[in-house]
Amino acid sequence: GRGAVVVVPDGKDVALVVDALGDTPHVAVTADLGPAERYRRWLKALRGEARIVVGNRPAAFAPVRDLGLAVIWDDGDDLHAERHAPYPHAREVLGIRAQRADAAMLVGGFAQTAEAALLIATGWAAPLLPGHDELRASLPRVRPIGDDMELARDEAARAARLPSLAWRALRQGLERGPVLVQVPRRGYLPALACQHCRAPARCSGSPPISLDASSGRRTGARAPLPGAAGRDDGGETPGPVCSGPLALRGGHAVPYCRWCGRIAGDWRCPHCGSPRVRAVIVGARRTAEELGRAFPSVAVRTSGRDGVLATVGAAPALVVATPGAEPVPDGGYAAVVLLDGWALLGRPDLRVAEEALRRWMNAAALARPGAEVVVLADGRIPVVQALLRWDPVTFAERELDERAELGFPPAVRMATLTGTGAAVREMLDDTALPGGAQVLGPVPVEGGLERAMVRVSRHRGSALAGALKGASGVRSARKAPDVVRVSIDPLDLI
Repeated sequence: GRGAVVVVPDGKDVALVVDALGDTPHVAVTADLGPAERYRRWLKALRGEARIVVGNRPAAFAPVRDLGLAVIWDDGDDLHAERHAPYPHAREVLGIRAQRADAAMLVGGFAQTAEAALLIATGWAAPLLPGHDELRASLPRVRPIGDDMELARDEAARAARLPSLAWRALRQGLERGPVLVQVPRRGYLPALACQHCRAPARCSGSPPISLDASSGRRTGARAPLPGAAGRDDGGETPGPVCSGPLALRGGHAVPYCRWCGRIAGDWRCPHCGSPRVRAVIVGARRTAEELGRAFPSVAVRTSGRDGVLATVGAAPALVVATPGAEPVPDGGYAAVVLLDGWALLGRPDLRVAEEALRRWMNAAALARPGAEVVVLADGRIPVVQALLRWDPVTFAERELDERAELGFPPAVRMATLTGTGAAVREMLDDTALPGGAQVLGPVPVEGGLERAMVRVSRHRGSALAGALKGASGVRSARKAPDVVRVSIDPLDLI
């Protein structure tokens, strides 16, 4: 008879939960409802007329009466992290609410985060795992591309984006139903290089003039006066070069800069002078175009930023989707191909392996029992081994142990201070840091700003948050001109 809050990453997941609840009294709270309807549903929860609230990140704050169960699904999805101060994570909000209300909490998903592993390691939570026989009966068959044994069978796989094993999986899967192709990058060709010397293709224009959001000062380059380029007589000289990555929006489009938006139809390589470009990274739309030519008699459907498909039918079809936008098929996919594993694993990010496993497992879980899942990554890598064994628990425990050894969250609490160099140093001087705190940096980051990190043990996390809150209040009271962004355990720590 108690209330429940169910938080899922996006509107597609909300629709699936609502469909599963059926006639059970509930309200769904999503951003696309509009403020008036959202407020009406909020009031229903507040008055006790709705005992179950389903929604995305803001639903974690839903005023459900007599809360008895808090549920978060796929807590590793970055959509659960608020982008505005004080940057709460839905998992943390629900955990605090569950503890204060003496309610149960369920953290669910196909993969497991290091934060969830920490809850188990500290005894705050207990694992709920399926039985071995039940798990084996429902799992697909996962095969890697990129290890020595597979490359020995197919030498062309070293250079091919879709090796023969992946082609066979797609072709055989299409005989039985829809197949899924997961592509890490959206767009057409999001990164280009010189066709001749392979140097990255970058914008040669001047960056636009803008206003610094923290101080209101003019930043960016000033356009040179006509005829002033190359002058050394005290006249105006050209500003800095943008150097943003060039991309293509379509097969017949001209390159453009992803940073400043400048059309670069006259681009020439500054190293060799060649005007020709080649693809470095292939996006979802280009992948769909290539697969459409390879399988001309099969319908090709795309799901991504331009339009997310909720479901697909059981008829044979090629579904090309970016991570998180995979539609749910009727009866499951007959095959799943996970492309460009290097693009997921090659990012400089603390959570890169955890995030790759989460995306892969979410896609592979949509396959039929016994269906073939092909991942384009080296099978010897630990994260790929976790996918092959379908063992996210051991992998999460290993991630937690490694972060504890290196001193990274969630094993410790770490705050980041981002702003101008002078402002960051001033705030560090104003902060009464708790004992044992370690200050790392400041170091330069994007936009001409600097970032410092403050690390403390977990039991001193509240003291660190209080000290930084006090220092922020002091800066606000004296109307400090430059803003310092403070975040505790941010997802983009590295």
